Amino acid sequence: MTSLPDSMTVVAIAEPGGPEVLLRETRAVPRPGPGEVLIRVSAAGVNRPDVLQRMGYYPPPPGASDLPGLEVAGTVVAIGPGGDPEHLGQAVCALVAGGGYAEYCVAPAGSCLPVPKGYSMAEAAALPETMFTVWHNLFERAWVKEGDMVLVHGGTSGIGTTAIGLCRLFDIRVIVTCGSAKKCEAARALGADLAVDYSSEDYVAAVKAFTGGRGVDAVLDMVGGDYVPRNLAALAEDGRHVSIAFQRGAKAEIDMSDVMRRRLTLTGSTLRARSAEFKAALADEIHRAVWPLLCEGAWRPAMDEVFPLAEAAAAHARMQAGAHVGKIVLTV
Repeated sequence: MTSLPDSMTVVAIAEPGGPEVLLRETRAVPRPGPGEVLIRVSAAGVNRPDVLQRMGYYPPPPGASDLPGLEVAGTVVAIGPGGDPEHLGQAVCALVAGGGYAEYCVAPAGSCLPVPKGYSMAEAAALPETMFTVWHNLFERAWVKEGDMVLVHGGTSGIGTTAIGLCRLFDIRVIVTCGSAKKCEAARALGADLAVDYSSEDYVAAVKAFTGGRGVDAVLDMVGGDYVPRNLAALAEDGRHVSIAFQRGAKAEIDMSDVMRRRLTLTGSTLRARSAEFKAALADEIHRAVWPLLCEGAWRPAMDEVFPLAEAAAAHARMQAGAHVGKIVLTV
């Protein structure tokens, strides 16, 4: 373990509420346990779950830091007992269950990936949360493959822009929904084959028209509620529906006879509370399948705005305003 300070600056949630409850504090620098590393944080991604946690709706899983922040990039400065000394000094990005809004963050060694060649720390910090989420849910749960067509809601969100990027890398056509004509234009510029303004268009009709009546092979849904039966209507036969959030409600009414008749698959997942072993296996697959392409410069994350850690409240306000396109990142 290298020489470390005793204390660090963090941004904590004083109490459930608006962005103003994010306040700077001084805390002890954490120490890594077995299977963990300590990262001196250069940048941390801001994600919708951070906002939900701040509002009191998404508590961290047992044993996780109470600080927000699910992805970081920085330098490994300490390793836990029995860890690999070669990790020391490496520039990595990591998926964590919390604690990213800080100068130092503990991460499972298996959830760390090297910063891709040519990437800034801010760009690297924009990768893990959405990359792990999209890869697992589209490629492992929805089994998408070359030549498929998918529908992704929230096309200019971190999830949406990452989904567009991964689909382009693997020759999968992608339709997205967005909340304005301006956002649809941004999504098309990022590579979406079709962007539907849900505020003025029926996305099911648009999907059917674009696919010649067939529908899409998979839907990645973060909306839930009354969107679910509409999503199923947009699916082709043998289509797969994957739920990752439910902004319009956790309950939906669907026609099971339609599910049976068209052989549809409904699934979903959450990531934050999954085991370190699961996340390590997922990181390994992403490292093998995606990282070589990133290092070749085949794709870079869509970056919206970068804020200093001390301005985390402003970053949250921007995310809640909904005007962002791509990832919001904090620098330390």
